[in-house]
Amino acid sequence: MKWKSLIGGVALALCAGGGAYLLTRSHKTATPDATDQNEPSVIPVQVGTLKRLTLHHYIEGFGSIEPAPATTSQPAGGTSLAPQVAGIVAKVNVTQGGEVQKGDVLLELNAGSVSIENARVELERQRKLYAEHNTSLKSLQDAQAQLAALQVVAPLSGTVVRLNARLGQAVDVNTVVAEVVDLKRLAVTTDIPAPKMDEVNPGDEVQLLTQPPVEARISFISSAVDTNNDTVSARALLPAAIGPRPGQFVSLRILTATHTNCLAAPEESVVTDIDGKSVLAVVEGDQATQTPVQTGFREDGWVEIAAPGLKEGQTVVTVGAYGLPEKTRIQVANSLTNAAPVAASSSDSNSP
Repeated sequence: MKWKSLIGGVALALCAGGGAYLLTRSHKTATPDATDQNEPSVIPVQVGTLKRLTLHHYIEGFGSIEPAPATTSQPAGGTSLAPQVAGIVAKVNVTQGGEVQKGDVLLELNAGSVSIENARVELERQRKLYAEHNTSLKSLQDAQAQLAALQVVAPLSGTVVRLNARLGQAVDVNTVVAEVVDLKRLAVTTDIPAPKMDEVNPGDEVQLLTQPPVEARISFISSAVDTNNDTVSARALLPAAIGPRPGQFVSLRILTATHTNCLAAPEESVVTDIDGKSVLAVVEGDQATQTPVQTGFREDGWVEIAAPGLKEGQTVVTVGAYGLPEKTRIQVANSLTNAAPVAASSSDSNSP
């Protein structure tokens, strides 16, 4: 019995020793080294630099190209034409896209029992009789009026941009048979949201974002608000010999303000913190420190900023700026030569 007790004691001692060994290994695995625990994390980021730029404020929107309106010295830049009487188209003298001069006869009609040829013959007869003092001035004028009623005449020089008449077609005084536009006298009309109408003034620059771009100046702002869409109509006269055509829909922007020599940051470097404030992370050595900023105009990848202590040439975090902890160790993953977008100017743009 003694040898059985001895064997049992040895086994118990071996089990206890093995358990202690396993517990010690488990504790070492679960507890990190003090050096590792105190080692701060390093976050890879990309950076850019603060610059001094000229920034612009725009109201962006869309506009339609139209003939210029009439003025005290000039008729409208385009018009739609209809016959003076109902009849049948007897002759078409123009083609769509063709150039015409003021006074050119675009088309002629036969109306009822009066043909265009008979009207022309009668006018010539009355002219001869009047020259010989054998008819009255009224008879001559009646013959002139009869011929004129059977003709559709261009009231201005320009281009036939639309032709809706063909030989033998029946037309009346409500039929638009042609449209003539002086392509050197065009305007763009746009709608400005009523809340922004006070930002726009006559003479403000309008930029048509066409190819090539076209610049003009606001010449008219309506004093009435369109209650259907809460907008105000504005118009700019376009320079002659430009690309846009009547009826074309174009993107545009109205320049309403300019800030010169203001401090600007790459747009992606300015983020919103948990309190809803704009901040950027300024790089100092291998750390990035969050700095609250006031923002202004935005354009072409740049945003105007203002904050005490910030100056041109400082490095800021761009990619990786959002959610970056305060005074975080960073590792720059890009070259400053390619860190920020290239732009000549910047702005805060708003759509009408």
